[in-house]
Amino acid sequence: MCHTHDRTWNSEEDSQANKMTDQITGTLVFTVFTAVLGSFQFGYDIGVINAPQQIIITHYRHVLDVPLADRKALSSDAIASTEEMPRTPNLMNSTPTPPPDEELVEEDSGLITMLWSLSVSSFAIGGMIASFFGGWLGDQLGRIKAMLIANILSLAGALLMGFSKMGPSHILIISGRAVSGLYCGLISGLVPMYIGEIAPTTLRGAIGALHQLAIVTGILISQIVGLDFILGNRELWHILLGLSAVPAVLQSLLLFFCPESPRYLYIKLDEENKAKKSLKRLRGGVDVTKDIAEMRKERSEASSEQKVSIIQLFTNSSYRQPILVSLMLHMAQQFSGINGIFYYSTSIFQTAGLSQPVYATIGVGAINTVFTALSVFLVEKAGRRSLFLIGMSGMFVCAVFMSVGLVLLNKFAWMSYVSMVAIFLFVSFFEIGPGPIPWFMVAEFFSQGPRPAALAIAAFSNWTCNFIVALCFPYIAEFCGPYVFFLFAGVVLAFTLFTYFKVPETKGKSFEEIAAEFRKRGGSARPRKAATEMKFLGAAETA
Repeated sequence: MCHTHDRTWNSEEDSQANKMTDQITGTLVFTVFTAVLGSFQFGYDIGVINAPQQIIITHYRHVLDVPLADRKALSSDAIASTEEMPRTPNLMNSTPTPPPDEELVEEDSGLITMLWSLSVSSFAIGGMIASFFGGWLGDQLGRIKAMLIANILSLAGALLMGFSKMGPSHILIISGRAVSGLYCGLISGLVPMYIGEIAPTTLRGAIGALHQLAIVTGILISQIVGLDFILGNRELWHILLGLSAVPAVLQSLLLFFCPESPRYLYIKLDEENKAKKSLKRLRGGVDVTKDIAEMRKERSEASSEQKVSIIQLFTNSSYRQPILVSLMLHMAQQFSGINGIFYYSTSIFQTAGLSQPVYATIGVGAINTVFTALSVFLVEKAGRRSLFLIGMSGMFVCAVFMSVGLVLLNKFAWMSYVSMVAIFLFVSFFEIGPGPIPWFMVAEFFSQGPRPAALAIAAFSNWTCNFIVALCFPYIAEFCGPYVFFLFAGVVLAFTLFTYFKVPETKGKSFEEIAAEFRKRGGSARPRKAATEMKFLGAAETA
């Protein structure tokens, strides 16, 4: 009997695998690839500013005529790489001149630090603003047209940065990064929405996770092409920054051959025939009756459930605790210190004493990509809350070791390896849990009515925290020195304890069961109307 049961179970598993394989058509692969080119651009824009940091700072100094006496702030490698740059007139003078006033030099140093911080963080300002409008634009124009419109912003940002070497570079880079941020803010909503809506139900989780995988792949590629002997040098750094125009142009051309989202056509426009045609293109010869029935049911449920505004999320006691927990999860993700590593890893490795820090930064990108792929399988098998706790706990330990390594570096040279290993593990733990999971959990906390508003405010919170970290990290690092990651360790520990006591498990639970968990933990929320099964989460669960 046992062998018969095993054969039956294996047969069912093989049948399910074959069914999933049958649903992967050429059109679906082409369409998903085209869509995640936007996610790839997102990742490229996140990582591209990292490798050429010292070269861009030196260029800012040259353009703004900042006294070279303050170049002690730069590494000896960065100074050596820019020795051939034209000097300012007063420094070319062979007559000895008195050193610049210390206060003036300090003021100039502060100006350069501020401009560099803005060059990094203006990207998050754009994302913060646009994150509210991705879903709205997709509903107004359709998913395809909305992505085409968004690509105009991508091209504009790439052109501003690509020509930055020929004009006031600090102004052009800061504005170009802000415009690119606007693009990424829109894309962070549009791409997951679109690929979640075109994916077969059995593949929705795996296909939706490709958005995050494309982002980290973009980060890795930006780090590789940012190497000194490729584009990350003083002759070609502006081309490196403007290179995101290439996937933008490619995606714009390919989008004309992609079908519109069947869910958008049916649920938003009530165009059942067009939805069927789009589904047949995506599914090949498979019968689409079941998909249409599912969308009909989803449309009925969406129309019967009242839309909830952002203000109501905070004023209605049924939603208050879930939205506060959602915001805390996104704050935990951003304030963990991960973006300090993504944006400033080159300078961190430099501080750790590595002679070629950019290669270590590429190693971080590779680890990031591998563990993002791994997290796809882990999230499907383990609970969201447990993985989040494991990730945060691991990040806490790594942050402590990171700081210990940096503090003791002057006494023990081998401590640089401790810091480097801690950074690699820190990124690994982040991608196992705190990286992808907040988006899953926020989508699962809310039913069809309040979900759009909840995801919008969660995305805004995420981008806002991203901006704060990007802007403030160099100042915090300068103030705290090698102790900076002790600060992040404390923050991570606080959020870990919050998660343990306040965040419910959501895997496999209905909205009613999740609401009951919140009532049990908070004691104030009233029972909400029972909602549909989790299978209609769609793109929202895979942002």
